[in-house]
Amino acid sequence: MKTIVSVKPVRLGELQLRVSAPAGPADLPVVVFSHGYGWSMDGYTPLADHWAAAGFLVVQPTHLDSRTLNLAPDDPRTPHIWRSRADDLTRVLDHLDEIAEAVPGRPDHTRIAVAGHSWGAQTASMLLGAGVNGPGKPDPRISAGILLAVPGRGGADLSPFAAEHFAFMNPDFSTMTTPALIVAGDNDQSLLTTRGPDWFTDAFHDSPGPKTLLTLPGAEHSLGGVVGAGAAETTDENPERVALIQWVTVDYLTGAPTPGESK
Repeated sequence: MKTIVSVKPVRLGELQLRVSAPAGPADLPVVVFSHGYGWSMDGYTPLADHWAAAGFLVVQPTHLDSRTLNLAPDDPRTPHIWRSRADDLTRVLDHLDEIAEAVPGRPDHTRIAVAGHSWGAQTASMLLGAGVNGPGKPDPRISAGILLAVPGRGGADLSPFAAEHFAFMNPDFSTMTTPALIVAGDNDQSLLTTRGPDWFTDAFHDSPGPKTLLTLPGAEHSLGGVVGAGAAETTDENPERVALIQWVTVDYLTGAPTPGESK
C-alpha cells in the first residue's frame, strides 16, 4: 500500500469534492464515489483511503442531500436530488483532468469506475445504465461499478412509506449493462421494502451483462462500517468485514475491463 495525498474541498463551481490519490505521479485508474443519504465527501474513508493507497484516484462529491449543506426541505431542488446526484457524478467525469490537478496523479480515462453505498449505489447505477423514472443509458466512459447495499425493485416491493415519499425508488436494471460488483448483507432488513434482505440483490438478478454478487453473512446496511469508524449508522461494526470489502473491491477493480472489453 502507498502513501496517499487527500485534498478537500476541491471546488467545481458549487460542487465540493474530496480527491485522494497515491503520493507519486502516475497515470491512475479512477473511482468516483457517491455517498449515502445525508453523508458527504468526509465519509467512507475506510474505502476511499484504501482505494487511493492501492493506486486509484478517488473522487468523492458532496451531494445536495448532505447534512453539511443543510438544504431546506422546501428548496425547489429537493424533489430532484435523485437526478442532481447523478448529474454530480457526470460533472466529475466531464472535469476529471481539472480535478486531478489537486493531487500528484493523472487520471487514466480508460479505467474509470463509479461506486456508491445505499442511495449512492442507486446514483452510481444510473451511470451503469439503470433507469430511474425513465429509460436508462450507460455512460460509455465507465468501465465498471461497485454497488454497496443498492436498493432493489420499486412498485409493490416498496413499503407504504417509501412508495409515498420516494417515488424515484423504482429502478429498471434491465438496461444496466456495464460490469458491476454488487455487495449485499444477508441481515440488511430495510424499512423501505416489504421484502427481506434479498431486495438488495435485485441489481444482480435483474441486470444483463457481467455482474458479480458478494453476499456478506450477518451484515446489515452499513456492511460492517464502510461509512467510517464510530458512525451512528454503523449497526453491525465489524472491521474484518470492512477489510474483506476493501480487498474484494480492489481485486475487482484491478481486473475491470476497459470499455468495449469483456471481463
